[in-house]
Amino acid sequence: MDHVAVVRAYYSALDEHDYPALSDHLAPTFVHDRPDRTLDGRETFVSFMRDERPNKRTSHELDEIYENGDGSELVVRGRLLGVDGERLFEFVDVHRFEGDVVAELRTFARDD
Repeated sequence: MDHVAVVRAYYSALDEHDYPALSDHLAPTFVHDRPDRTLDGRETFVSFMRDERPNKRTSHELDEIYENGDGSELVVRGRLLGVDGERLFEFVDVHRFEGDVVAELRTFARDD
């Protein structure tokens, strides 16, 4: 699976609450650095998304996906939408790959 397909599958797994599929797209040493916390380790991240995420009734609308020259990083610009389609915030996610899985994700968000 190419990296763009992996990124699309990552957001689809989040939105569909398919945590085994989500886990499949992440390296065991995966780290998610976001404005409010850092989640260190694939199992920690998947557990947070499954059990502790404040709002699970959301969907990710992707506006653009940018790939660096060698494909080791993808930048995604999009919006997180609530159950009624309301924009909760805009985000930019930087996915860094190791092989075919995401090793690191940095999220930048704007809610104004």
